[in-house]
Amino acid sequence: MKQTIKLSLVAASVLALVACNKKAEEQKPAEVKLDTEVQQQAYGIGASVGNFLQKDLADKKELGIELDQELLMRGFKDALAGEAKLDEAKIREVLTSLDSSVREKQAAKVEADAKKNKEEGDKYLAENAKKEGVQVTESGLQYEVLSEGDGKKPVATDKVTVHYKGTLLDGSEFDSSYARNEPATFNLNQVIAGWTEGLQLMNTGAKYKFTIPAELAYGTRNLGKIPANSTLVFEVELLGIEDEAEEAAE
Repeated sequence: MKQTIKLSLVAASVLALVACNKKAEEQKPAEVKLDTEVQQQAYGIGASVGNFLQKDLADKKELGIELDQELLMRGFKDALAGEAKLDEAKIREVLTSLDSSVREKQAAKVEADAKKNKEEGDKYLAENAKKEGVQVTESGLQYEVLSEGDGKKPVATDKVTVHYKGTLLDGSEFDSSYARNEPATFNLNQVIAGWTEGLQLMNTGAKYKFTIPAELAYGTRNLGKIPANSTLVFEVELLGIEDEAEEAAE
């Protein structure tokens, strides 16, 4: 809450400064000099706050909260002149109310998006299950064999090494060991249920495509890049099992 209040006041200040200089800018474009470190620091502060302000106002507008920029600027100018029409207690009250409103609308949006994602996921899974080569397990996990392997299959207690790419249903990539150029190693019983089940179907050296229902992935959790109730699509290549590597070394 304190962070929101602080940033809101900073945002208002920046808008006001822009307004104060508006007439001068209209008369003659100001020349920006960034030759010295001090100049760069000053400009950097303004640019940083401006970037925040642009995103903050856009986010609020998306939630249906559109702030009057003229009043934002007027509030700063009045306060600078010692003529603020709201005292500090009232300012804190209204900004706290704004913060509460934003959080309520964000929660409502997350809930609506989660419902939409669930409906879209169920529809996608139903259609995908009809495709040639797609198999569906009892849990609802869908998989497709892209290439077979000839090594042994892991069990849930094994540590495995894989290469993988994860995408949402719209094709947007949220994670990829290929992009990092570094395979991932983890205990198979410490990942999402869809992976724990799916990798046990694979022989080492195989590459599968998994379509994982939300309940076998991250469920109703909103993880940013992975919204709540997201059905996930993974291409996974099983490179090795730790026990195998240890046996080979012996």
